[in-house]
Amino acid sequence: MHSEMVWMIIGMAVVTYIPRMLPFVLFKGKELPAFLQGVLKNVPYATLGALIFPGILFIQEDIWYGLLGAAAAFIAAFLGANVIVVVLGSITVLSIYSFFF
Repeated sequence: MHSEMVWMIIGMAVVTYIPRMLPFVLFKGKELPAFLQGVLKNVPYATLGALIFPGILFIQEDIWYGLLGAAAAFIAAFLGANVIVVVLGSITVLSIYSFFF
């Protein structure tokens, strides 16, 4: 039983590592086209939107809380802020909103 779990953990580590390692090996020393670089730069924002957007629509208590957080995140992302700045900006705006309302 114990050895099965160890092999399962090793297998999961290998399966997780391969997709992260392959781009470095395959594209080492190669320059990606500008279009592809632009697409890849937007992946974190698309992922963040896909994770957060359903929560905005299905918030139970105050719909303005979700809409205000989404608007703050959208504006920060539109202005070109880093993903961390987008998240922290939304948290700050919602903290201020919850303090006053």
